[in-house]
Amino acid sequence: MGGLLCIRICLDKNILRMAYSYRDITSPVERRTYLNAATLSALAEPHRLQIVELLIRQPLTVGEVATRLQLRQPQASKHLRVLSEAGIVRVEAVANRRICTLRAEPFRELDEWLSTYRQLWEDRFDRLDDYLQQLQQRQDETESQTDPHTDPEDQ
Repeated sequence: MGGLLCIRICLDKNILRMAYSYRDITSPVERRTYLNAATLSALAEPHRLQIVELLIRQPLTVGEVATRLQLRQPQASKHLRVLSEAGIVRVEAVANRRICTLRAEPFRELDEWLSTYRQLWEDRFDRLDDYLQQLQQRQDETESQTDPHTDPEDQ
C-alpha cells in the first residue's frame, strides 16, 4: 500500500468507522485535503507518474501499461492499485481485461489548490517587476543628468 493507506477513525452515532480511501470520506474539506495528499503521494513515485503520462493519451489495459513501462504485470497492478486508491485512476473489468482510465477530478482539485500558490508567486513577480522598473527609471534619470555629449571641461 506504500504509505497511501489513510486510516481515518471517527465516531458516527457511536459506530467506529474506518476510512481506507477517499471514497469513504464524506466531508468536502477533509476529502480535498486527503485527495491532495494522496494525489501528491501517489505521483511521487516515478513509475506511477509514468503511468499517468501514458493514460493521458488513452485508456490502457494493465498488460499494456506493464509492456510500455517494461514492468512485470504484478508490479504494474500494484502501482495501478495505489493510483486507484488515491482516486487518480479508475479500473474497470471488461471480460478478462482490466481497462485503466485517468480521472480528471483529482487533477482539477490539485490545480485549484495550486492556484493559491500560483497567485502568491504572480503577486511576487509583479512586485519584482515594479522594483526593476523603478531601478531602470533611476538609472535612466542618472544617465540623462550626465549627458555624454557634454564635456564638463567645456563649461
